[in-house]
Amino acid sequence: MAKILVVEDNKAMLEMFTSILAEKGYEIKGAEDVSHALLLFKKENFDLIISDLQLPDMDGLNLFKRVKKSGVPFILITAYGSIEKAVEAIKEGVFDFISKPVDPEYLFIVIEKALESTRMLRENIFLKDLYFSEIKNTPIVGINKAFLKEGEKLKQVAITDTPVLLLGESGTGKELFARAIHNLSPRKDNPFIAVNSASIPENLLENELFGHEKGSFTDAHLKYTGKLEIAQGGTFFMDEIGDLPLNLQGKILRVIEEKKITRLGSIQEINLDIRFIFATNIDIETAVKESRFRKDLFYRINVFPLRIPPLRDRKDDITILADYFAKKISIEMGKGDIKITKNAKNKLMNYKWPGNVRELQNTIERALILCETDTIDASDIILPDQSDISIPDSFHTGDLKQSVSMAVKYVEKKKITEILNDTDFNKSKAAGLLNISYKSLLEKIKKYEIKRED
Repeated sequence: MAKILVVEDNKAMLEMFTSILAEKGYEIKGAEDVSHALLLFKKENFDLIISDLQLPDMDGLNLFKRVKKSGVPFILITAYGSIEKAVEAIKEGVFDFISKPVDPEYLFIVIEKALESTRMLRENIFLKDLYFSEIKNTPIVGINKAFLKEGEKLKQVAITDTPVLLLGESGTGKELFARAIHNLSPRKDNPFIAVNSASIPENLLENELFGHEKGSFTDAHLKYTGKLEIAQGGTFFMDEIGDLPLNLQGKILRVIEEKKITRLGSIQEINLDIRFIFATNIDIETAVKESRFRKDLFYRINVFPLRIPPLRDRKDDITILADYFAKKISIEMGKGDIKITKNAKNKLMNYKWPGNVRELQNTIERALILCETDTIDASDIILPDQSDISIPDSFHTGDLKQSVSMAVKYVEKKKITEILNDTDFNKSKAAGLLNISYKSLLEKIKKYEIKRED
């Protein structure tokens, strides 16, 4: 559910707002003044802000002006409302202006409208102002603050020729970042050449990079132009450079420093005019300490590092990415506009995504094949069992029998809750999927006090 920041200096009112909104399933954080609100806003991601107009240190309209650039919808509430103030607030971009006493039902309607009005905005591409021109083929989707921070750095470095090192786990989108840098650079009309050093056998990699002259070795019947030379004028992207063999690391270092190469079997140097981008999914600094990666090469490629966070650290991007992939892939499949249900999104949110964005994309594509209607439901989302269920530390107290008993109950409740949410709390269907009787399921629901969205 949406995460809402409520700013209200009256403790009783703040408690009331927190209570009624939490009952609706929203996640609520409260602040009694603007200073506290800005601190929370800096640390966390919010889908909506509801603020009193009259606050101790600054009025709510000024708070809105401080956070306006974020695009988070803002609702002002006041007991001192006036037409003039309302008009000023709306002109500034406040979503709505409500006078006290607040009718909870009306407030819920306004909240849902605010969230719905920004749904498409939240499915943004952080370079949206350039999306339809320079990077239309490399959309990078997300609203997570850490992710957007790297995106802003990307825009700053793209216009230079500075080498960039992309750090992140497999599947996080390092090549997308590399292509975005190229498409935003002055070299965008020239080649973008990508090489994955881990996917090419070591005995062929040097030839792939530098090329060779005719007759330079057995079976070299024709001249072969290497990838570095093909990238002339453009961008050369080497993925998984952390897996590059040591004997080639020195040669790549020389290429970066001198911008020259020599084809195998030749003595003629070729001047290069290319921009370098590198990526790795390993802890490259540890590799340097363990002498698996050259220190001088590390310093040469680590001029401008960008760290792409894993999807498990971008929880607020999971459903946005899922909606994006569903729309994109369903159009490619000719299935029209397919929506993802709330239960399906809950299932996606509860998964750890070890394969990151790539795994999510594959999951949505599989779901689109399986779904028989115009919606993807939880039953269409096929995910591997997460065998690494984390047991709370408190379960490790007591003797073995007590710990095992507590762990079993924990896992049992977790599984029943998951299936009930997947089936929209259809108890008959859930009992069948759990392979237990309807009566047993009712007893366990009562025993564990399981409720919708538990």
